Amino acid sequence: MTQTYVPNLLNDPTATRIAAGDTEATFLPGYGMVGISLRKNGIEVLRRIDNLIVACAANRTAGIPFLFPFANRLADFRYEAAGRGVTLPPHSLSLRYDQNGLPMHGLMWPHLQWETVEASGTSLSARLDWSRPQGLAVFPYPCGVSMTASIAPGSLTIETALAATGDSDVPVSFGFHPYFGLDGNRTDWRITLPEMQHLKMDARQIPTGARVPFSGLDGRLGTRDFDDGFALTGAGATLSIGYESRRISVDLLEGYTHAQVYAPHDQNYIAFEPMTAPANALISGEGLRLVPKGGSFRATFRIRIEN
Repeated sequence: MTQTYVPNLLNDPTATRIAAGDTEATFLPGYGMVGISLRKNGIEVLRRIDNLIVACAANRTAGIPFLFPFANRLADFRYEAAGRGVTLPPHSLSLRYDQNGLPMHGLMWPHLQWETVEASGTSLSARLDWSRPQGLAVFPYPCGVSMTASIAPGSLTIETALAATGDSDVPVSFGFHPYFGLDGNRTDWRITLPEMQHLKMDARQIPTGARVPFSGLDGRLGTRDFDDGFALTGAGATLSIGYESRRISVDLLEGYTHAQVYAPHDQNYIAFEPMTAPANALISGEGLRLVPKGGSFRATFRIRIEN
C-alpha cells in the first residue's frame, strides 16, 4: 500500500484522497478519520473546514467528524451501561462540552489516531483500537472500530463496524456530524425531511423520553432554526437540502435508528447527523443497543450530491 502525501492544514501525513469520476473526498486518519473535503465537479459541499487548526485546538466539530463513544449530549458526567460505569471529568482537554457544561460528542476527533488498513483510488479503510487508557477512561469497553469510506461518481458511502473485543458487552451510541452548505443564502435552500418521530427535549436539549409524530417537511429552510432529534420510523431514511440545480442527500442505510438536524438560523450550513442511539442514551438507556462480547455491529450511511 503506497500513499501519496495530500496537503492539509493539519499536516497529517496519513491524509488520503479518494476519487471517482467527478467526485473526490479527503480524510485524515491521524486526526480521527475526520473528512475534510467532499467535492463534485470541483465544488466543495462540506462546511466548517476553513479553520481546521482552530477547530482542532478547541475540540470543535468540522467537516465530517466521527462521534465516539457517544453522539450528542449526556445529561450528567456519570453513566452506567452493560455492568460498568464511569465518571467523566468536568474539564478535559480531550472532551467537548456544550454551553451548559455537559459532555458532548465523546472523545473528540483530534485525539483519535486511526491506523490505515487499506487505501485504493476509490476507498479508504482504517481501524481504531479502543483498548488504550485514554479511551477506556471515557468508555470502559474494549472494542475495535473500523471505518471504510468508498466513493463513486456523485456519492460517498461510510461504513462503520464495531467489534466487542474485551470481556464485556459494548454499548452502541456513536454517530457522525457532517456539515453541508450550498451556494446562495440559506433562506433559499429547500429542506426535505421524511416522516419520523420528533423527540421532545428539555431546556438542556436532553431528550425527555416523549416523542410526537413528525409528518415530514418539504419547503424553504428560510429562517428556521434546527437543533432537533428524531427517531426513524423505518429501516432507513433520506434527509436532503437543495438549491437551484444542486441537492445534497444523506441516506441512512443500515444501523442508524436516529438522526439530529442542526441548522442555526444565523449560519450558512446544515448538519444531518446519523446516530445509532438518541442523545443521552448511555444514561437513559433509551434506544441503547449492546454488542455482546465477541460480537459485532455495523452501520452505513451515504452522502449523495446530485445536479
